[in-house]
Amino acid sequence: MRAGFAMLLAALMAAPVAAHGPADAQPVMIGNDGPDMDACGGWGMVQGLNPDGDNFLAVRAAPTTQASKMDELHEGEEVWFCDNSEDQQWVGIVYGASREPGVDCEVGANLPRPVPYLGPCRSGWVSARYVILLAG
Repeated sequence: MRAGFAMLLAALMAAPVAAHGPADAQPVMIGNDGPDMDACGGWGMVQGLNPDGDNFLAVRAAPTTQASKMDELHEGEEVWFCDNSEDQQWVGIVYGASREPGVDCEVGANLPRPVPYLGPCRSGWVSARYVILLAG
């Protein structure tokens, strides 16, 4: 585990959860699969967007279409699957801020309990309909 991530993890475990992002935000939680599994259990990509429509997938601050739009993803962009909404219609994702494949978002570590993602990459919520799980 990299030293920077270890220090971040220690700070997260000691501090209460602070509000980050828009007022309507629901943080993407990592470590949901337990202490013996990676912080985010799956990897995949954006797929099935309508090329005749907006041709982007909105990344939202919470798992609802009424939440603030924080970003846009496009066909083929890679994401980590980290969280799910209760109704399984939304996926809490982590993705590289630079949009380059292979960026280390530091979601492979084991965590003793779920914590909000505050790592070096971006996170948010997307419709489960437009992401496909490739590994995990």
